[in-house]
Amino acid sequence: MGIFSKIKDALKKTRDNVSARLRQLFLKNKIGDAFYEELEEILISSDVSVKTAEAVVEEVKEEAIEGKIKDEQYVSDLLKDILEETLNEAPMPEISYPCVIMLVGVNGVGKTTTVGKLANYFVGKRKSVTIAAADTFRAAAIDQLEIWADRAKVRIVKHEEGSDPSAVVYDAVSSAKARKTDVLLIDTAGRLHVKENLMNELKKMDRVVRREMPEAAFYKLLVLDATTGQNAFSQARVFKEAVDLDGIVLTKLDGTAKGGFVFSLCGELKIPVVFAGVGEKLEDLELFDAEQFVEGFF
Repeated sequence: MGIFSKIKDALKKTRDNVSARLRQLFLKNKIGDAFYEELEEILISSDVSVKTAEAVVEEVKEEAIEGKIKDEQYVSDLLKDILEETLNEAPMPEISYPCVIMLVGVNGVGKTTTVGKLANYFVGKRKSVTIAAADTFRAAAIDQLEIWADRAKVRIVKHEEGSDPSAVVYDAVSSAKARKTDVLLIDTAGRLHVKENLMNELKKMDRVVRREMPEAAFYKLLVLDATTGQNAFSQARVFKEAVDLDGIVLTKLDGTAKGGFVFSLCGELKIPVVFAGVGEKLEDLELFDAEQFVEGFF
């Protein structure tokens, strides 16, 4: 199954919600002020932020009025084009090798599972992969990561529970350099984004990577649970202020009926979505595609 099918299937709950309301809107209202007001409400109810919804609808309205267009299909296509442009306001980083990818985020969003899926993704690209188990606060996290590493058939560098996470990162970087590893994936502990000491720990790991492996491309990806909607947007805003983010990994996209916050992430925060989790299997992680997301959204 290709990415389009996977994302389309993953967005079924969102699509069912939005499409039904849009159909009713076109049946009920002529394209005018009342129409645009309700269109804005539909977007907001799908977890598009008020600011982004207003901007999108205003642009649809201006272009439709300028072209003197009141055709349903034209307006619908115009809406899709503008939403796609909104997603593309945050350009996706080009992944080059060797690279280090550090995953950050709050508890329970699926970071450890995502590390396993990313390992499998890069192995599928014929890249060598090492995993650093830098979530040393939970023994269960290290155990879980070992299972994922075994399933993806990649190496893992770990220390004992309670060890210094930066020491794990240092050893993992040394190992990756010695073995000329293509991709080093770093799992980190779930952080309450208001805890300054934990944020400082992330910054320390960041410094270790930059100092010890300056030749590698370094990406920091925030893992967000798509089912949390606007709360995910709030998390992204705080993490962006604390850590220089390169992108986002969306998990549980198949579990949400309100995927609209993604447009706000890209349009307002200018953070690109790089990967999307579209199921529970090891291979259910895909590179994000703006066009296909919009098609799936409706």
